[in-house]
Amino acid sequence: MPQPTVAVVGGGQLARMMQQAAIGLQVRLVALVESPTSSTAQVVPDARVGRADDVAALTALAHEADVLTFEHEHVPNAALAELRADGHPVEPGPEALVHAQDKLVMRRRLTELGVPCPRWRVAHSASDVAEFGDEVGWPVVVKTPRGGYDGKGVALVERADVSAGGPAGGAGLPFELDADHPLLLEERVPFTRELAALVARRPNGELRTWPVVETIQRGGVCAEVLSPAPDLNPTTARQAEGIARLVAEGLGVTGVLAVEMFLVESEGEPDRLLVNELAMRPHNSGHVTIDAHVTSQFEQHLRAVLDLPLGETAQRAPWAVMANLLGSELAEPSSSYATLLAELPAAKVHLYGKEVRPGRKLGHVTVVGDDLDVLRAQAARAIEILSGKAES
Repeated sequence: MPQPTVAVVGGGQLARMMQQAAIGLQVRLVALVESPTSSTAQVVPDARVGRADDVAALTALAHEADVLTFEHEHVPNAALAELRADGHPVEPGPEALVHAQDKLVMRRRLTELGVPCPRWRVAHSASDVAEFGDEVGWPVVVKTPRGGYDGKGVALVERADVSAGGPAGGAGLPFELDADHPLLLEERVPFTRELAALVARRPNGELRTWPVVETIQRGGVCAEVLSPAPDLNPTTARQAEGIARLVAEGLGVTGVLAVEMFLVESEGEPDRLLVNELAMRPHNSGHVTIDAHVTSQFEQHLRAVLDLPLGETAQRAPWAVMANLLGSELAEPSSSYATLLAELPAAKVHLYGKEVRPGRKLGHVTVVGDDLDVLRAQAARAIEILSGKAES
């Protein structure tokens, strides 16, 4: 069998970790990266510097590969459609990827599919915001349809912030709002936990899901992932996996899809799941699969886009905890290895080769075992050491 080649758009940590899986499968990875010093460029020999919206660069990359895929959604959909029309496989395809690029398109389609979502509306004016908030309750969640991630492009708006009937983009609205720049409005969901269900799908329709995880956010950024989600009703877990399958099939996804959900738990009432966001690629909530599951999300994504049989997704130990390293007081977090690896020899450390900046996602640590509380303490301790905040 000739060595397959996969082209990936993006130079961040996701493509970097995809290379680790590609090495094991003897898949050649070529990448379009933003900088010659990016996370991916440090480990992928065939890394080309270029912009994700550069049609010529995308076309040249696609010519070299059996399939073109992505580590982020910020690519021009029209260019991807042209590539596919010219015979270049693009996975996930542009008709699927648009649902991860545009939140308004996503909400419309999920509603058509019968997927449970927060109550939502399109806003073209400040008065639309006021009307929606008066209907569903304040504050309301306001989102930019495109470009938001890790808490960016999302804001809570109070009734007092909105000048109903005033000029477009009335007082207090955080984003540009007019007829050409509508916003997505959503009710503020009184959720008790946030969950993520990951699914992989190949072009022939084969699907595999991983155990549903709980994600814990700090400052709008995922800080910790618990796998499987603790104390989750088995029926609710099956429902979450079923929703992920429905979305993957309904949108025609190829590759890994992360479905982020709100869980609303009320005493005496059935659990409610509401879909919050989609990511049509490997996702932060799936990093735990590298060390805790039979097949990682990165290997599975490569298998899926190459239309190869998908791997087993069972978890190898009862519990796994992944914690993100968000900034560090150390100029180089790896300088703490002597302390960290001596104290926590079972911890699996993944650093992304990024320059240290406050709050920046620099890496993650995963621990697996039998006691969830112990694992959470170990993961927190590992992050403390890597952050340079540990007592000597």
